[in-house]
Amino acid sequence: MAGYADDLALAHVLADSADAISMARFRALDLRVEAKPDLTPVSDADTAVEKAIRATLARARPRDGVLGEEFGRTPAVAGPGNRYWVIDPIDGTKNFVRGVPIWATLIALMEGDTPVAGLVSAPALGRRWWAGRGLGAFAGRNQHSASRISVSSVRKMTDASFCYASLNGWAENGRLEQMMDILLGVWRSRAYGDFYGYMLLAEGALDAMAEPELSLWDMAALIPIVTEAGGKITDLDGRPTADKSSVIGTNGLLHESVLTALARRG
Repeated sequence: MAGYADDLALAHVLADSADAISMARFRALDLRVEAKPDLTPVSDADTAVEKAIRATLARARPRDGVLGEEFGRTPAVAGPGNRYWVIDPIDGTKNFVRGVPIWATLIALMEGDTPVAGLVSAPALGRRWWAGRGLGAFAGRNQHSASRISVSSVRKMTDASFCYASLNGWAENGRLEQMMDILLGVWRSRAYGDFYGYMLLAEGALDAMAEPELSLWDMAALIPIVTEAGGKITDLDGRPTADKSSVIGTNGLLHESVLTALARRG
């Protein structure tokens, strides 16, 4: 357990560096934005943050590999091993380039296929969330000003606050009808999107969130935080999530209800 505490301490150092870079470029008049091959945007802040994190990890964790959204997978400097870090330098780049403050740097540590520690830093919101396996989940401005967090105890969909990113992906997935039924049947629905809905889930501020497709760097840091807060994350079929996976995150009590509601119809 102490190993994950040390890794989380390093993740905070990485986040401090990332925050300084990203905040200096947030709403900058000379921000450079390009379109990647998949037509999603990437800014000079995305690449600068990932380069800085990679440089620190190469020095501090030479036995760990790195997988980042912008520069792909890099093996450990000291040779292949079971551990690697997964980095999303700016989750919510579309918000970032439009001046919306809901974006974050996502940092996760994997052991094999399992995320064992995660940190989400949203400097424009003045808030971080983090967790390590067996250590619990926490949120606050920094590691010295934090409170332990936990998911809600809502048990019925009619009492639930449900979050989603957008409806387009559900139409492409062939489950728009199911999603609309959920949105019309729950107590409240909001489209916060990206990392933020999952962090609100971990804090107990909402009760479930679902997305039809995410990459590993979008979700790896979120999984330890939600699960250590008492929640549950699977794909749409109830299996552990994987790269390019659908995601259902809930307080655990609502998980089977959401799985059933989103099941494909014959």
